[in-house]
Amino acid sequence: MMSESPKDTVRAAVADVFGRPLKSLRLSVTDRCNLRCKYCMPEQDYVWLPREDVLTLEEMATLTGYFTDLGVDRVRLTGGEPLLRRDLPRLVHLLLQNLRLTDIALTTNGVLLADQAEELYEAGLHRITVSLDTLRPERFLQLTRRDEFARVMEGIESVARAGFTGLKLDTVAIRGFNDDELVALIEFGRQVQAEVRFIEYMDVGGANEWSQDKVLSQAAILTILSERYGMIEPMPERGAAPAQRFLLRDGTTFGIIPSTTTPFCAACDRSRVTADGMWYRCLYATSGTDLRQSLRAGASADEMRALIRTGWEGRRDRGAEERKALERDGLRVGGLIGIEKLREDPHLEMHARGG
Repeated sequence: MMSESPKDTVRAAVADVFGRPLKSLRLSVTDRCNLRCKYCMPEQDYVWLPREDVLTLEEMATLTGYFTDLGVDRVRLTGGEPLLRRDLPRLVHLLLQNLRLTDIALTTNGVLLADQAEELYEAGLHRITVSLDTLRPERFLQLTRRDEFARVMEGIESVARAGFTGLKLDTVAIRGFNDDELVALIEFGRQVQAEVRFIEYMDVGGANEWSQDKVLSQAAILTILSERYGMIEPMPERGAAPAQRFLLRDGTTFGIIPSTTTPFCAACDRSRVTADGMWYRCLYATSGTDLRQSLRAGASADEMRALIRTGWEGRRDRGAEERKALERDGLRVGGLIGIEKLREDPHLEMHARGG
């Protein structure tokens, strides 16, 4: 079932309790991944979502249509590793039939990107973000436990060759691990015509061995970069975008996502649907709404929209701010969720809900 054309009807975005609009959807197409990054999937073995529960591409497009009817105009395809999902270009094609969508993006670890970039471009995908935490092969192996650095580099090179512009490189900045590579990553971004976004290390999930002393703050990142580049100028307010963008004197731009030290919950317009149709209104949420059950039980379009509308209008989530408050009160220690609970419910780990 496809959403109406914007010409057919105009609906204002649904707002939550704090007035935050429903505008951006992160759609996880699989919980599987071909890397085992220590900050996301540190365990070797996981409880995977049952195959029969994973949504079909048509179901994903249909659900997205209900979200766009209520205000969503941007979709980001995530995982796990989304390029592991068979026929992903077909999902892009299905989503492009929804005229309410103005932006369809993809976040990938890049391992399989060289083989699929051209087909994704031809399918109509708008933008690509590649996760890249280090430029050193030995560190890459240490972090991901997979010897795939060369393939990631090939994937990054394939983006421009396929025709894409606006490439972003996401780097989780970890004190004591890659804090000596920030300048090198900026320079690499220039070479491949990409904007680097540094992400503060977040304590999402529970198996990632997060600790406050591993967090490289936005202030620390700016200090390191200013020692090399001199004055760094903040760009205009980011609005609902997660990254604060900055400008170097030569015109190079980069971003920082300061989720840990400077939460941006007040402007957050994002929610997440897992590969099996669980809807989470916050990255930190421990409970969500099962959309798959209603969809497969034959709920009407109006009933599905009502379910989503009610869920968003009741949204009070301010997960990152709540974690920051625990830090202020001296109660923020260890991970957010215990490992045994994660094994009982695979939705609670970061790789299942799209980061």
